[in-house]
This record gives sequence, C-alpha cells and structure tokens, in this order.
Amino acid sequence: MQAVQGFLDHYNYVVTIFLMVAGLYIVIARGNMVKKLIGLSIFQTSVYLLYIEPGKILGGTAPIIDPAFTVYSNPLPHVLILTAIVVGVATLALGLALVVRIHEAYGTIEEDEIFEKDGDT
Repeated sequence: MQAVQGFLDHYNYVVTIFLMVAGLYIVIARGNMVKKLIGLSIFQTSVYLLYIEPGKILGGTAPIIDPAFTVYSNPLPHVLILTAIVVGVATLALGLALVVRIHEAYGTIEEDEIFEKDGDT
C-alpha cells in the first residue's frame, strides 16, 4: 500500500521518466529522420519537466520581499526553461530544414537508404 502511495505522490517524475524513455526509444529505433527529430523533441520536453517540477514550492509566493511572506518560490528555473524552449524550437526548425535538404539531395529521409546511396556503410 505504501508503494502505491509513494508512486502517486511522485507521479510527475514517473511521467517525466516515461517521456524520456519514449523519446530515447524513438531516436534509437527509428530510421526516419523526421521521427528522430520528434523523438528528440519529446526527450527535450521531458527535461523541461524535470527542471520545472521542483521549481514551485507549495505555499511559496513570488520573491517580493514582504514581512507577510516567509516562503518564496525561485523563478530562475522557469526563466531558464523558457529560454531552453526557444532554443529547442530553433534547433528543431534547423533540423527540419536539414532534413528537407537531405531529401532534395538523396530523395529519401530514411537513414538506411541514404547509407546505401552514399556507399559508406
């Protein structure tokens, strides 16, 4: 019974780990480059969640000095993750642009077919 309660108390970490494993599996198991980029995006989202989850303190307020409040939440993780999201979207856009260019050059976005056409296998 305690194991179930412990699981329910930390369900957010279970979801994060599931997303990490799913994203990593997609990157490793798929040969399609667009699917690999989606897997990287899912993995990246799980890392965002990992940093955001402990950033909010129950009962905490914004870090504005006031004698009425003694517990404050740290806004730094949220700011850093917002920046990471912007960088992640830009990186995903660059990856998709490279996939388009690879498709123009090789006529496919499957890794195995590209290796066969390139002759470097």
